[in-house]
Amino acid sequence: MNTKAIINIARQQLGLDDEDYRAMLVRVTGLASVREMTEPQRLAVVEEMKRLGFRVKSGGKRLSASIKPYVRLVHALWASCHRKGVIADGSRNALRSFVSARTTVSDPDFLTYEQASPIIETLKMMERRGMENVPEERRNAEK
Repeated sequence: MNTKAIINIARQQLGLDDEDYRAMLVRVTGLASVREMTEPQRLAVVEEMKRLGFRVKSGGKRLSASIKPYVRLVHALWASCHRKGVIADGSRNALRSFVSARTTVSDPDFLTYEQASPIIETLKMMERRGMENVPEERRNAEK
C-alpha cells in the first residue's frame, strides 16, 4: 500500500480533524499537504502517527485459487448460485458445509474428480432451477 493511503487510514483511525491533521503535518515536515511531500517526509509522517497510536493492521488472508480446475468450477458455480439468489449464504464456510454434507470431505479443495462430479451436477441443476424464477429479459442478459 502506498504511503498516502496509509496516512489517510491513520488519520481516520486516530480521529484527527483537519486542523489537528495539518498542524501535525507542518510540525513533522514543514508542509501542510501530503501531495507536496517527498517519500521520506511521508514516511516520517507515518512514523509520527504510529507514535500517536496508529496501528498497522495486516491485510486479510486471501486464499489462492485451486490448481484443480474442477474445484475452481465448484467455487464458480457456488458463487453463481448465490448471485442468482438460489442460495442465501455464498460464503466459503457455507460451501464447506454443502460439500461435507454430500461427501466424506470437509473442504472442496480436497475433493477428487470423482467426488466433485456429482457436486458440480447438483450445483448446475440448482443454478438452472434458480434461473426459472428469473424474468426473461434478465435471463438473457446473464447468458
